[in-house]
Amino acid sequence: QVQLVESGGGSVQAGESLTLSCTASGRIESNYLIGWFRRPPGKGREFVAATQWSPGPTYYDASVKGRFTVSRNAKNTVTLQMNSVEPEDTARYYCAVDDQPRGGWAEYDEYKWWGRGTQVTVSS
Repeated sequence: QVQLVESGGGSVQAGESLTLSCTASGRIESNYLIGWFRRPPGKGREFVAATQWSPGPTYYDASVKGRFTVSRNAKNTVTLQMNSVEPEDTARYYCAVDDQPRGGWAEYDEYKWWGRGTQVTVSS
Protein backbone atom coordinates (compact mmCIF):
# COMPACT_ATOMS: atom_id res chain seq x y z
CA GLN A 1 0.00 0.00 0.00
CA VAL A 2 1.25 3.45 -0.93
CA GLN A 3 -0.13 6.74 0.36
CA LEU A 4 0.41 9.97 -1.54
CA VAL A 5 -0.03 13.56 -0.42
CA GLU A 6 0.24 16.50 -2.79
CA SER A 7 1.14 20.00 -1.66
CA GLY A 8 2.27 23.34 -3.05
CA GLY A 9 -0.81 24.41 -4.96
CA GLY A 10 -2.08 27.97 -4.93
CA SER A 11 -3.05 30.99 -7.00
CA VAL A 12 -0.46 32.61 -9.25
CA GLN A 13 -0.27 35.00 -12.17
CA ALA A 14 0.46 33.87 -15.70
CA GLY A 15 4.17 33.66 -16.31
CA GLU A 16 5.04 32.87 -12.71
CA SER A 17 6.36 29.63 -11.24
CA LEU A 18 5.01 27.11 -8.79
CA THR A 19 6.41 23.91 -7.31
CA LEU A 20 4.16 21.00 -6.46
CA SER A 21 5.33 18.18 -4.21
CA CYS A 22 4.14 14.60 -3.93
CA THR A 23 5.18 12.91 -0.70
CA ALA A 24 4.89 9.15 -0.67
CA SER A 25 4.73 6.72 2.22
CA GLY A 26 4.78 2.96 2.10
CA ARG A 27 6.94 0.60 0.12
CA ILE A 28 7.92 1.95 -3.29
CA GLU A 29 10.04 -0.15 -5.60
CA SER A 30 12.65 1.36 -7.85
CA ASN A 31 10.74 0.52 -11.03
CA TYR A 32 7.51 2.18 -9.97
CA LEU A 33 6.33 5.06 -12.10
CA ILE A 34 5.20 8.30 -10.45
CA GLY A 35 2.81 10.31 -12.56
CA TRP A 36 1.28 13.77 -12.36
CA PHE A 37 -2.20 14.28 -13.77
CA ARG A 38 -4.55 17.24 -13.68
CA ARG A 39 -8.26 17.86 -13.99
CA PRO A 40 -9.12 21.28 -15.41
CA PRO A 41 -12.53 22.75 -14.55
CA GLY A 42 -15.24 20.93 -16.45
CA LYS A 43 -12.83 18.55 -18.14
CA GLY A 44 -11.50 15.05 -17.66
CA ARG A 45 -8.23 13.94 -16.18
CA GLU A 46 -5.14 14.81 -18.25
CA PHE A 47 -1.64 13.40 -18.15
CA VAL A 48 1.02 15.96 -17.25
CA ALA A 49 4.32 14.23 -16.53
CA ALA A 50 5.85 11.07 -15.10
CA THR A 51 9.15 9.75 -13.83
CA GLN A 52 10.51 6.43 -12.67
CA TRP A 53 11.03 6.24 -8.91
CA SER A 54 14.72 5.41 -9.27
CA PRO A 55 16.65 7.71 -11.59
CA GLY A 56 15.26 7.03 -15.01
CA PRO A 57 13.38 8.45 -17.96
CA THR A 58 10.84 11.24 -17.67
CA TYR A 59 7.77 11.80 -19.78
CA TYR A 60 5.79 14.96 -20.51
CA ASP A 61 2.65 15.94 -22.25
CA ALA A 62 3.33 18.24 -25.18
CA SER A 63 1.37 21.05 -23.53
CA VAL A 64 3.87 21.30 -20.65
CA LYS A 65 7.13 20.11 -22.20
CA GLY A 66 9.79 22.77 -21.78
CA ARG A 67 7.85 24.51 -19.00
CA PHE A 68 7.37 21.79 -16.38
CA THR A 69 10.00 19.51 -14.86
CA VAL A 70 9.32 16.36 -12.86
CA SER A 71 12.01 15.04 -10.57
CA ARG A 72 12.59 13.05 -7.43
CA ASN A 73 14.30 15.50 -5.12
CA ALA A 74 14.22 13.82 -1.74
CA LYS A 75 13.91 10.36 -0.28
CA ASN A 76 10.15 10.12 -0.65
CA THR A 77 9.20 13.21 -2.64
CA VAL A 78 8.61 13.85 -6.31
CA THR A 79 8.26 17.46 -7.38
CA LEU A 80 6.65 19.10 -10.37
CA GLN A 81 8.35 22.39 -11.11
CA MET A 82 5.95 24.55 -13.09
CA ASN A 83 7.48 27.53 -14.89
CA SER A 84 5.85 30.08 -17.18
CA VAL A 85 2.41 28.94 -16.11
CA GLU A 86 -0.59 29.78 -18.24
CA PRO A 87 -4.28 30.16 -17.43
CA GLU A 88 -4.79 26.84 -19.22
CA ASP A 89 -2.75 25.18 -16.46
CA THR A 90 -5.55 25.89 -14.00
CA ALA A 91 -6.59 22.51 -12.61
CA ARG A 92 -6.50 20.21 -9.65
CA TYR A 93 -3.20 18.33 -9.79
CA TYR A 94 -2.83 14.73 -8.65
CA CYS A 95 0.13 12.43 -8.26
CA ALA A 96 -0.22 8.70 -8.73
CA VAL A 97 1.84 5.52 -8.65
CA ASP A 98 1.95 2.77 -11.26
CA ASP A 99 3.37 -0.36 -9.66
CA GLN A 100 3.48 -2.36 -12.91
CA PRO A 101 4.77 0.00 -15.59
CA ARG A 102 4.06 -1.32 -19.08
CA GLY A 103 4.71 1.80 -21.11
CA GLY A 104 1.32 3.45 -20.62
CA TRP A 105 2.64 6.35 -18.59
CA ALA A 106 -0.06 8.71 -19.90
CA GLU A 107 -2.94 6.36 -19.19
CA TYR A 108 -4.55 7.17 -15.86
CA ASP A 109 -6.05 3.70 -15.47
CA GLU A 110 -2.53 2.27 -15.38
CA TYR A 111 -1.97 3.94 -12.01
CA LYS A 112 -2.91 2.13 -8.85
CA TRP A 113 -2.60 4.66 -6.02
CA TRP A 114 -3.66 8.31 -6.08
CA GLY A 115 -3.38 11.33 -3.85
CA ARG A 116 -6.26 13.71 -3.19
CA GLY A 117 -4.80 16.49 -5.26
CA THR A 118 -3.83 20.13 -4.88
CA GLN A 119 -5.47 23.07 -6.63
CA VAL A 120 -3.57 25.36 -8.98
CA THR A 121 -5.21 28.51 -10.26
CA VAL A 122 -3.49 30.71 -12.83
CA SER A 123 -4.92 34.13 -13.60
CA SER A 124 -4.10 36.22 -16.66
